[in-house]
Amino acid sequence: QVQLVESGGGLVQAGGSLRLSCAASGRTLSSYAMGWFRQAPGKEREFVAGISWRGGNSYYPDSVKGRFAISRDNAKNTVYLQMNSLKPEDTAVYYCAAARTSRVVTTTLEYRYWGQGTQVTVSS
Repeated sequence: QVQLVESGGGLVQAGGSLRLSCAASGRTLSSYAMGWFRQAPGKEREFVAGISWRGGNSYYPDSVKGRFAISRDNAKNTVYLQMNSLKPEDTAVYYCAAARTSRVVTTTLEYRYWGQGTQVTVSS
């Protein structure tokens, strides 16, 4: 079993930056690909970043490409999401997740463990 706890969310003005962290306990993350998703009110959960088990591969949808960066520190059992040039449409609850595989995947069904989420609000 893996427990994931996100932190670093908050309120930021448009154009600002936030760095989210996801700390794992209960089991090492080093064999799992990791991902970040977000969910805005009334919308489906959306994939925003993924990273392979060693960190050599990452993937982003066009909506965040060039603004968000995912990274991981397997020694610390932690995954990060650096978010720059934030927009009001980035407002959502952000979730960290551990995949069922070591390669980057993008759908919710391919992720086994989920955190509770952290709120990110971007004001205009």
